[in-house]
Order: sequence, then structure tokens, then C-alpha cells
Amino acid sequence: MDLSPIQKDVLITLITLYHQYSRSIKGEEIADVLKRNPGTVRNQMQALKALGLVDGVPGPKGGYSPTALAYRELNLGNLEHQSDVPIVRDGEKLKGVRVAELDFTTLCHPDLCHAVVKIIGSVRLFRVGDLITIGPTPVNKLLVRGEVYGMDENQQALLISVSEMISLPKQPIKSYMSTPLATLPRGATLRDAVHLFNSRHIHGAPVMDGRDLLGIVTLSDIARGLDEGMSLDEPVTSVMTADVVEAPSTIKLYELVGRFKDREIGRLIVVENGRPIGIITQSDIIRVFPSL
Repeated sequence: MDLSPIQKDVLITLITLYHQYSRSIKGEEIADVLKRNPGTVRNQMQALKALGLVDGVPGPKGGYSPTALAYRELNLGNLEHQSDVPIVRDGEKLKGVRVAELDFTTLCHPDLCHAVVKIIGSVRLFRVGDLITIGPTPVNKLLVRGEVYGMDENQQALLISVSEMISLPKQPIKSYMSTPLATLPRGATLRDAVHLFNSRHIHGAPVMDGRDLLGIVTLSDIARGLDEGMSLDEPVTSVMTADVVEAPSTIKLYELVGRFKDREIGRLIVVENGRPIGIITQSDIIRVFPSL
């Protein structure tokens, strides 16, 4: 079947979005990814439907879904059991694009490391000079950063000059947390907190009511309270943050990076069976992989 370049772009983007969201995809969503006119995409979808490559789903929540013939036509095989390996450009994960293969073409050159990145999606979404991050890969948790220096539309591949490769730690956060956990009781004062911080050389601690976690207090919280006129005899509960970010002890360390960025926090509490057992800080993460 001889498909035009735009038909291939539309069909590949449909398949990628379909597996990303597990639902039928509207023509407008494909147009948004490809930066095409929605009317043009709808016309192409009708042509692809006539060829038996897509099915139309009626109704307000409807759209299009790829057929088995579409996978065979594009030699994509079965994507159901493939992991989603993302591409990030300028800190934003690109919709409608995923990595299929990553092949290093130079590794022994002292100054160069090039790679070919075969993608499922349209290479036309990229430009020479784009700075991208690929990964993490599903098995080795490899993160690759580089600059696009070329595109191969026939192979749906990006040619990149690799600037950095990081193997993310696979151990759970329990292996990196600070323990035993230094805590403050509900009735502790700011003076008690300052004493604890100085003696343990830390900058924050959870506030506990018996075995229950009430909040977390940091040096910044104390400084803000003193600046507002509070005395050191005020209770820590008056300055603590009650909305504590927690994480189970079993998740991997690299999975926490996004939480620190999204919540703009410097530390979070590690819990096991609902009980706090340790603390992870930004400094702990930086020590493990400083380039992040």
C-alpha cells in the first residue's frame, strides 16, 4: 500500500496517541501534535478509513482507532507489550512520540558519541539543534541527552550527538534515605526544633503525635516565624507544613525527581506500612546523580 508522507504521519501519530491514552483519538488531537489544519487531518482520516487502516468511533467521546492492518502496513508489530520510552524537549514530554530503538553509532571516538533514535511518531516535529532527553529505558534505566543534528524521514529516525548518558539508580529509596528518623513531638517549641537541627546537623524534621504524622517543620519555617515576631517558645505546630509529601519505601529513587520539581519541596517523608521510617532530601538525590 503506497501511503503519502502526510498519511504516514497521521497514521503513526494516531497509533502513538492511541497507546498513550488507551482511547479513541480525535482528529483535532492529531492536528495539534502535527501542527496541521484539523480539516486536512479529517480528510486524511477519511482516506485512511477507506483503506481499512482506521476505524471511526461515533459519539461525543468518539474519534479514531487504528486497525490491525495499520500496524502491519507500518511494520510496527504489537505495541501492547512495549514500554513507553518518552522524548523530552525543553523540559516537556512530547505528545504523540515514543522511542522504538536507540542505536549508538560511535562510542570509541574520544570526542564524539552519535546515536540513531528510531521513533514512533513524526520526525517532522523536530528541528536540527533541538536539545532532547530520551528515557529512562525500561531495563537499564538509561537516560540519554543530546542534540539533533539530522533526521531520516524514511526510517522515522533522529540523528543525535550525545552529550550525556546517565544510568539511573534502580535501588528503592529505602537504600538512600536518612534513618533513624529525627522527629519532634506535637508539643515541641521552635527552640526545641533549633536544638534538634543543630545537634543532628539537619534542616527539617517531621512533627509527630504519637505514631501519627502531623506535619513537617524546616529551618525556613522557623526563620519565617521569627521574622513575623514569634518567640522561640512558640509551638512548632504554628509554623509547620501540614501537607507533607510522602513516598513509599519501595519506589525507585529516580521516580522521586518529578515530585520534588512539581511540589517545589526540599524533602519528603519515606513511609512503610503507613508509618514514617526515614527522610529523603534534594541533597540525597544530588549525591546519587548530580547532573539531575
